[in-house]
Amino acid sequence: MSEKETAAEKILTEEMANPSPAKSMGDPGITPLSPSHTQQNDTDQVPSGPSFVVVVAIDFGTTSSGYAYAFTKEPECIHTMRRWEGGDPGVSNQKTPTTILLTPDRKFHSFGYAARDFYHDLDPSESKQWLYLEKFKMKLHTTANLSIETDLHAANGKRVKAIDIFAYALAFFKEQAIKELSDQTGGEFDNNDVRWVITVPAIWKMPAKQFMREAAYKSGLVSRENPEQLIIALEPEAASIYCRKLRLHQMVDLGTNTTQNGCSPTENVGGVITQAAKEHVRRNRQSRTFMVENVIGELWAELEEGDRYVVVDCGGGTVDLTVHQIRLPEGHLKELYKASGGPYGSIGIDYEFEKLLCKIFGQDFIDQFKIKRPAAWVDLMIAFESRKRAAAPERTNPLNINLPFSFIDYYKKFRGHSVEHALRKSNVDFVKWSSQGMLRMNPDAMNSLFKPTIDHIIQHLTELFEKPEVSDIKFLFLVGGFAESLLLQQAVQDMLQGRSRIIIPHDVGLTILKGAVLFGLDPSIIKVRRSPLTYGVGVLNRFVEGKHPPEKLLVKDGTRWCTDVLDTFIAADQSVALGELVKRSYTPAKPSQQVIVIHVYCSEKEKVGFISEPGVRKCGTLRLDVSGTESTAPRREIQTLMQFGDTEIRAMAVDVSTGRTVKASIDFLSH
Repeated sequence: MSEKETAAEKILTEEMANPSPAKSMGDPGITPLSPSHTQQNDTDQVPSGPSFVVVVAIDFGTTSSGYAYAFTKEPECIHTMRRWEGGDPGVSNQKTPTTILLTPDRKFHSFGYAARDFYHDLDPSESKQWLYLEKFKMKLHTTANLSIETDLHAANGKRVKAIDIFAYALAFFKEQAIKELSDQTGGEFDNNDVRWVITVPAIWKMPAKQFMREAAYKSGLVSRENPEQLIIALEPEAASIYCRKLRLHQMVDLGTNTTQNGCSPTENVGGVITQAAKEHVRRNRQSRTFMVENVIGELWAELEEGDRYVVVDCGGGTVDLTVHQIRLPEGHLKELYKASGGPYGSIGIDYEFEKLLCKIFGQDFIDQFKIKRPAAWVDLMIAFESRKRAAAPERTNPLNINLPFSFIDYYKKFRGHSVEHALRKSNVDFVKWSSQGMLRMNPDAMNSLFKPTIDHIIQHLTELFEKPEVSDIKFLFLVGGFAESLLLQQAVQDMLQGRSRIIIPHDVGLTILKGAVLFGLDPSIIKVRRSPLTYGVGVLNRFVEGKHPPEKLLVKDGTRWCTDVLDTFIAADQSVALGELVKRSYTPAKPSQQVIVIHVYCSEKEKVGFISEPGVRKCGTLRLDVSGTESTAPRREIQTLMQFGDTEIRAMAVDVSTGRTVKASIDFLSH
């Protein structure tokens, strides 16, 4: 701290009539100029930004990831990425697993199937040196104090920085996409011609969304100097945008159709199965290009002004619920109720399976096996994944899960008796040992692994449907990879009991990816969102006896101030239009101030009076140097602007007399 600052601190301390936390809260020394609140809607002047040749969307999932793109000249053609090398029996490989492998010296080696297969083929003694990570995206949702320093654990127990792993993954997708675009256009494709879109769960908190942007900067996907080149898209919003384009042959209406694996094998038109519909589904499976007609789908045509629908995005890690309302004539979307949900994705079923294994073979053995034979553990979970997808409400025959030989062998060494013996001794009677070296689970046993996760989703849906904003829901769109689960589909049907139609798009796992491309082509399609947080700036107000707490009294140059006041710009859960600007005018509490510091604060609470309240955190600072400039006005006016309604927030301050401007990036990652 400089001598100047120390002296200023001393003066402040002497001037305070009563002890006040103003000093510790970083009191900014600004006070509102009346009228303090001007709000303006700039929805029609949303900057279109630079023009791009192509939009590439990356769906960075918990369990699987992929990319898709569309050229701005052909917005109706959405191309999904090339087929990946590798793949699993019983699992479609339109995406690749979100798995990453680093060499023993922590350099990027491979991603997806390539990472998994290479890791699997390593000698067990060697594989312990390599760093293999999977399902790491959930760390961004579950870490309370997420920062650039947050660590992840590789399969061998070694720690690695999360930001490095996410940056490696994004760099991999950048390389793949640019290579494919270059091959397609017959020349070197320039990254500056790409608008990138990364999808994130809507329920993610701001630090997690910012973390993805930081990872994108680190990966070289985009530069800090050109932040507009990257859009962060919310997963259920992307799904919503795609669903509005759906034609009847591109979806399943659970009320009227029988489904198989989340896809109707035929279309039933007036009771007659059309051959054309069969052919369409077959072609769609082969093709990587989806035609999105530049019209509103038939389903959407049924919607009228003000109609409401819910998008339930069931992914690997999280389940996101968003309520949208239609606005005609353009069919723009308005978010009616802030995104809700939680960590109820399909990996919950994997955890239940792991708990079952611990019950049969012992937690100590499973923990050791994962560390000593990490590749075999991955094998076992792959075997479980394909059987998991075969679970269905009406299933009667058992499901067999291959146990890797090294599991059987290691268990005998560890315990001194066989796997078969362990199964006989355990109290788990619905899992048997088959002579072919497999775990044989009866369908009820498999269904019980789904129960905790599905119960969470149904409970959440039930609570959501009880809210007044969520009455008269016309459609419920079930999207995301987990939406393919027939058990989940059945549970949602049972819960709704015909209150709204349940719609499942074909290729449901790619819905978000396709919608994210459409969003990148036209980011202004979502017109109104709900603010997830309350935002404001810290100010001094004139102290009012009886209204303000005495411990907030601060005396400056004979004026009595109330310190630590939060001047709210926008409250949590408030509707905000796209590009909405909130402007406030302030003046320095002390006319001679040379530097004006404005701190931006946020809170999950709707009503906040003071920045010292629990749960309020500083998330940005605007620092205006006004030294050497004179203002002719009797009170210097500093305008502060915050722009809302986008998936990210921007702030700036302007010295009105000189036009000097500073921008702030709202920082949720530093504590």
